[in-house]
Amino acid sequence: MEDLMERYLSVCAELQQPTHASVLEVLGNNKSSDCCLKLAGNDQPGARLTDDDMLVLTKTLEGNSAIKGLDLRYNCITDKGAVHIAHLIQDSKSLQSLDLMCNDIEADGAEVIAKSLHKNITLKTLRMTGNKIGNQGAMQLATMLQINATLEEVDVSDCDLATQSVIAFAIVLMNNKRICAINVSRPLLFSLQEETTVHMAQMLVVNNTLKELHMGKHDMTDTGVETLCEALKRNISLRYLDLCCNRITRDGAKHLSEVLKQNCSLEILDLSFNRIEDDGAIHLSEAIKLPHSKLKALSVTSNKIRKGGLLSLSAAMRVNSSLTHIYIWGNKHEEPVCEAFSGLMSSGRLLKEHTDVSPYEVDGHVFLAEASHGLRRHYYWTSRYGQDRDSSPLKVFLSSLSYPGH
Repeated sequence: MEDLMERYLSVCAELQQPTHASVLEVLGNNKSSDCCLKLAGNDQPGARLTDDDMLVLTKTLEGNSAIKGLDLRYNCITDKGAVHIAHLIQDSKSLQSLDLMCNDIEADGAEVIAKSLHKNITLKTLRMTGNKIGNQGAMQLATMLQINATLEEVDVSDCDLATQSVIAFAIVLMNNKRICAINVSRPLLFSLQEETTVHMAQMLVVNNTLKELHMGKHDMTDTGVETLCEALKRNISLRYLDLCCNRITRDGAKHLSEVLKQNCSLEILDLSFNRIEDDGAIHLSEAIKLPHSKLKALSVTSNKIRKGGLLSLSAAMRVNSSLTHIYIWGNKHEEPVCEAFSGLMSSGRLLKEHTDVSPYEVDGHVFLAEASHGLRRHYYWTSRYGQDRDSSPLKVFLSSLSYPGH
């Protein structure tokens, strides 16, 4: 890091660019064993990084073999800065992770980054979340996946993808055997035919390497879930399925329960912000109770579930020990529900770090308060106070997928 600091100061002088306080701080504080430069704009005291800072930073890192990760979230990088990053990607022999979440990169920037990955043989994780690359930029990234042989995780959520580009990713994944995690949440869809869900289902039938799939905010209905579930019955690899913020009701939950009953590989299921209600929760509980259930984590946050469904879930947890994480905030917590989940926590069956509710008592009555835990607790932010001390099986499992943001 001392050599990198000297190199940075030298490049700044050569290009007649001012040094950036955040870069100086990170280079000054990083230990030699820390192989990731964490320059997230929302976690630094000074101004956010700009395109000019990218020119200096990428020239500083040229030929460097120690830095394996680059975290550039929440900065002011545009297509111009993306060109500098693309040059670094193309020449790098060590960079394995690149996080560009929530910058100002659009279609042209995505195109140059995609082309730089045609020959790159080191990068494993690419996170473009929140950059408005649109359909054109996403198509370039999908085309790149037909050529690149090393990328394992791609996040293009909140990037204004269209139906065409989501389908393109699904088609590419039919043949790509390297990608193990993809996030295509919140595309801009204007059709009611659920074409994206149909194509993702067709992909799951033939793909046996994908472990993690995020399809939040796809406007998915129970019909789409049924199509997806028919494919999941033939899939042996998917372990994490995220269907949050869709239009799934009790019928969709029933289809998912049938998949879980068939000894499938799913270990994490996110149904947050749907409307499965009591009947849907009961269907899922029936699957969880089975001795061969592999489900480790379930999120049913804000699903209009009342006493019957939540009590059914708590009873299922007492029967089967495989489910260790459950998230229920945003539903109707009547006192019997509060007592049931309080009992699970007091007995040690459910750890407080593994749920998003915390029991408390007032005048002899038990209530549940919201706790700041969730499946993707640090997806949009990273704690300033240091590493999260949660060493739960779920976190270990997510770490094994090496997915950005977990």
